[in-house]
Amino acid sequence: MNLTPQYVRPVIPRGLPLTLAFGLAIATFGLAIATPLQANPLLEGTLLFDARLRMESVDDAGFNRDASALTLRTRLGWKTANFHGFHAVIEAEDVRALDSSYNSTANGRVGFPVVVDPEGSEWDQAYLGWDSGQGTLIQAGRQRLAYDNQRFIGNVGWRQNEQTFDALSIRTQINSEWQLQYAWLDQVHRIFGNQHPNPLQAENDLDAHLLNGTWKGDIGSFTGYAYLIENQDLPTQSARTLGLRHQRTLPITEGREWWYAAEYATQQGWRRAPSTGSVGYFNAEAGLRLSGHGLRIGFEQLASNGRRAFQTPLATGHAFNGWADRFLTTPANGLNDLHLKVDGPLGKCRYLVAAHRFDADRGSADYGTEFNAQIAWPFATGWNALAKYADYRSDGFGQDVRKLWLSVEYKY
Repeated sequence: MNLTPQYVRPVIPRGLPLTLAFGLAIATFGLAIATPLQANPLLEGTLLFDARLRMESVDDAGFNRDASALTLRTRLGWKTANFHGFHAVIEAEDVRALDSSYNSTANGRVGFPVVVDPEGSEWDQAYLGWDSGQGTLIQAGRQRLAYDNQRFIGNVGWRQNEQTFDALSIRTQINSEWQLQYAWLDQVHRIFGNQHPNPLQAENDLDAHLLNGTWKGDIGSFTGYAYLIENQDLPTQSARTLGLRHQRTLPITEGREWWYAAEYATQQGWRRAPSTGSVGYFNAEAGLRLSGHGLRIGFEQLASNGRRAFQTPLATGHAFNGWADRFLTTPANGLNDLHLKVDGPLGKCRYLVAAHRFDADRGSADYGTEFNAQIAWPFATGWNALAKYADYRSDGFGQDVRKLWLSVEYKY
């Protein structure tokens, strides 16, 4: 039964986990109000506030005009103090465009390149949590989820409107070596905003089970995962992904270390998805860090079998395969990404420079190359300024594109 009034459905979350969370939160607040003021969980809570002003310009060879987006993202929320292990979180998010010379995918300005920062307001988080105090955390309701390096499950925090989930999530630290995570996902609220004219861009109904376990020891860490995701609105995106990741750091001397990581996964259709066979994922990286400066080289492969390519629709895709975002959806013939990255301190700032070479996994097609660079400056407590640049040069896949971001952010 949907208990949400019809007139607020565009902005108030739907689904059993969130409805349950609100009910439990109200009960928790009632108990809190009944307690003495000096021990009131509401009064002893934590303010959640952050704001980010960002300019993004896009020069895309496929358009006659450049995009210019100046947007302000504001989040305001509250986390109550613990009450017998329980706490509640509610957080609202608002995005405003101060310069809307861009296609947000929702504003109808299709003559401009896309910048996926649509205007709108919505509940970003609304959940009830329980912390055992001994390593177990349970959360029910709308929440951020970010597993491992967010290659498969993430909140897409780079965009002004982040991705969140109506979910029941459990994380438990069994001992110093083992951590287990499980989540059931009921809905995903996408970065396109809950007021998008296409409801399938706004949110998708899911029936997904995420299992993730990590062991850490002297020989590094091993993470195994099984992501069984049924997208009830877009059944062709339903997939079962099984994988294993290993990472290890080896100190050389003080201030010097090298590390490596390797990961392999297989993916095939799940539930109502068409039977198109299995495809693989492979990632290998190695790096060296000297006095805070790091150098890494890596190779990532999202394979294709000719009928389907390996996809990661719930990932924080911007963090992988170049910041120009040409490969958020894996091409039909798959993707190979050979990359080199350098990062480290620069005075009070931090820099990162990366180069990518892209080609097809199936066949011999070259896709293109990309150069990325950014510098971040935490100039005061809670404040951070960022300048970031991406330059994608096509060798036959898509159009050349250059993107520049300038932003300033404050977190309370």
